[in-house]
Amino acid sequence: MADLEIRDDRDKGRLEALEDGVHVGVIVYFVLDAEPHALVAVHTVVEEGNEGKGIAGSLVREFYTIAAREGVPVVPLCPYAAKWAEKHPDEAPVPPDDVVRAAKRQLKATPELR
Repeated sequence: MADLEIRDDRDKGRLEALEDGVHVGVIVYFVLDAEPHALVAVHTVVEEGNEGKGIAGSLVREFYTIAAREGVPVVPLCPYAAKWAEKHPDEAPVPPDDVVRAAKRQLKATPELR
């Protein structure tokens, strides 16, 4: 894999992966309105032709790193992020149940995120 650059566009809710300046993947997410303002992963997408390069894993790992730096939990509603979290429990703390419920409520109330 060439050098992967990961950029967080918080205003758009996108953690984007670029390889040599070309968009190759993204995590679509939102910040939970309720305290403790968790980061909620909704979708992880790797562009066609870029599968199998570790891009999705790099995105999810960086997502958890950002959340840890900000002192907030991650709610992995995205199936890929949830599976990654199960495989990396040392890097992906399980979010509190009430935070998960709040994230699901906010997602349900925000159809454009689904």
